[in-house]
Amino acid sequence: MKKIPLRRCVVTKEQLPKKELLRIVRDKDGNVSIDLIGKANGRGAYIKKDLEVLKLAKDKKILDRALEVHIEDTLYDEIEEIIKKQ
Repeated sequence: MKKIPLRRCVVTKEQLPKKELLRIVRDKDGNVSIDLIGKANGRGAYIKKDLEVLKLAKDKKILDRALEVHIEDTLYDEIEEIIKKQ
């Protein structure tokens, strides 16, 4: 039986399989990006692939706190597009 990697969503605090989450990464230079592969270097935060969860993260600035950097609205728009494609 293969072990399924679990990660915790920074918004809902749920432990979910890694495939159900989206990883957002801040690199050592402070640049924030979406990590679709899940292996990028830097501080990562996982968010559930759900538009309601994304809205809550944006309103309460949860990703900003988790990654210790200001996140632009354009990144939230990119995340929203990725979630809609799922």
